[in-house]
Amino acid sequence: MSRTVHAHVPFPQVQLHLDYMIEKGVHPEIFLSGEVLDATLPEEIESVSASLTNAGIRCTIHAPFMDLNPGSEERLLREATLRRFKQVCDAASILKPKVMVFHPGYDRWRYGEKQSSWLGHAIESFSRVLAATESVGCTIAVENIFEEEPSTLLTLIESFSHPRLRHCFDVGHWNLFHGPGVGLEEWFAALGSHIAEVHIHDNKGAMDDHAPVGEGEIDFDRYFRLLEQYAPEAVWTIEAHSRACLERAVHNIAKFALRPTPL
Repeated sequence: MSRTVHAHVPFPQVQLHLDYMIEKGVHPEIFLSGEVLDATLPEEIESVSASLTNAGIRCTIHAPFMDLNPGSEERLLREATLRRFKQVCDAASILKPKVMVFHPGYDRWRYGEKQSSWLGHAIESFSRVLAATESVGCTIAVENIFEEEPSTLLTLIESFSHPRLRHCFDVGHWNLFHGPGVGLEEWFAALGSHIAEVHIHDNKGAMDDHAPVGEGEIDFDRYFRLLEQYAPEAVWTIEAHSRACLERAVHNIAKFALRPTPL
């Protein structure tokens, strides 16, 4: 498989799976939860960073997200979110990721007509993230979660016009939550030029199964054609939640991953 592929790996498991990653040529997307950020010393992160560097492996990072919201109207919740964001940015200064993925915290059922309020707070929050990662130079990619259509993410990204603030397109989430008339073509037409990373997993439209490609209902032939058209340099990340699923996912996407790309 000539394209570099990343895979979701919680930070405590990186060293455990390092030999497998080296053997298979899979690079980690390191998930740093709030609990891990509180419990992990900088020296431990430095040790992982050195191991990856010595193995010729470059990582991406998935920021903490549970109960966090960078656009929340609640000041205390925004403060908690920004504390976690600062912690993960400090970790990024050691790990030197290519991309760092964040959840936006938006859904229309909670915000309704207050979309502009969420947007204002989110702009402030991601301004701080961009400033905190300036020396690292990594891309900040905002992932679709509950978005039914791309307008809120597009507005957020275009509010910055910053080359490091981009989009992480999660096709599994799109399949679960997209609204009527918002097919893959429509999503790529709106946000395709902003895509820096993609999360690749399958489902049958009812649960966020994180199944390997081809084990759900998503049309991946169409998906990968659109990805090649709009975002050929995007980082590919498999979001599998077990070694068995990861191995099947790596096997199943191999036919799509023949074009070599730089790390």
